[in-house]
Amino acid sequence: MRPIRPTRAARRGGSARRSPVLAAASLAGMLALTATACGPDGGQAAAQADASATASAGDSADSAGSDGKIVIPDDLKERLKEHGFDMDKWRGGEWKNWDRETWLREAKDFVNPVIEDLWDPERMREARKPPEKSVDDQDLSGDTGVTDPEPAPVRARSVATPYHENAAQAGKLFFDGPEGSMVCSATVVEDPAHPGKSNLVWTAGHCVHAGKNGGWYRNIAFVPSYNDGALSSAALQSASKEQIAPRAVWWADWAQTSAQWIAQGGPTGGKGASYDFAVIHVTPEKGGTGTSLEETVGSALPVDFNAPATPDIAAMTATGYPAAAPYDGQKLYRCQDRPGRLSLSADDPTMYRIGCTMTGGASGGGWVAAGQDGKPALVSNTSIGPVTSGWLAGPRLGTVAKNVYDGVSEKFAGR
Repeated sequence: MRPIRPTRAARRGGSARRSPVLAAASLAGMLALTATACGPDGGQAAAQADASATASAGDSADSAGSDGKIVIPDDLKERLKEHGFDMDKWRGGEWKNWDRETWLREAKDFVNPVIEDLWDPERMREARKPPEKSVDDQDLSGDTGVTDPEPAPVRARSVATPYHENAAQAGKLFFDGPEGSMVCSATVVEDPAHPGKSNLVWTAGHCVHAGKNGGWYRNIAFVPSYNDGALSSAALQSASKEQIAPRAVWWADWAQTSAQWIAQGGPTGGKGASYDFAVIHVTPEKGGTGTSLEETVGSALPVDFNAPATPDIAAMTATGYPAAAPYDGQKLYRCQDRPGRLSLSADDPTMYRIGCTMTGGASGGGWVAAGQDGKPALVSNTSIGPVTSGWLAGPRLGTVAKNVYDGVSEKFAGR
């Protein structure tokens, strides 16, 4: 979640123009490249480039080198260069170029080539900075909607180990931004197009895109059951990648968030918070045998876009990897509380709010409650909270969220 200072923790939604998209090139194994954009309804924009620019490892014998590793066909490289994207330079370190003009120019596109072993144990261990997002009392003072009294803090409790048995769908999200490596939390969710074989992950919009003054973050990767055995910070210094990432590293090869977040979101204030959600599609860093993320972790949560109003929900459970003090981002925690209402603007949907002491880094983590069928379902995600760490707020999922979710699912329906 984005840490909330006693400032406004929410973000208000707004309209956004439709953005053009770069055609996606998906290369299993060593490399993966995709580009996407959001339209005004939060759905995916239509690709403008020739459909022939989409390729997969199995499309041609020429796509594999003599050593068995995936390479990019020269004609595809040239087409990507026409769009201002040089794969070789990117993998060689060009992704570290955060020139503001360049970043904003690329803001309409999501480009996330797999850079094998970039997220090694040391880099994952040292990535502790949550993306900035703060709110204060003044931010909340303009509320003209319905807000319940501030909840009493609920102390976050450690999730029992191993995490893969007690919180199989939960994981940690890693990515790079202008200020360095950052972290969020995320949740494996079901894919209606691939029952039992989902590769979809739910998180917060501010964990994939910087909002109105920035672009997509880079090197986005999901690690389910990160630090599965809850090793101490000292023990992690010598831990193997298998201990830190027992279910492998999964790179985002597609990401989508709401148009409202892209148009309104920012590092301070509450704008866009009611639409602060995102869905990513992932692929294993090392390629693989075709086993999905859901099959790998053993579970995926359904998403409920029609969860009842707060008086009808007895309890919600938020799970995540809080990284700001007093936490260090290395262990999984959760809070459970009866939700109340938080309204940041009369023009935007009212958010859920619970008492919880988790801090930044827990952003994007799933909120679970009984769904329409009485079984556990994802009903929100951590978006904002005060720096004082007494409560968290998350968006109430509705039509816009469903459009984002369906857009990602439908894109990969035939694959």
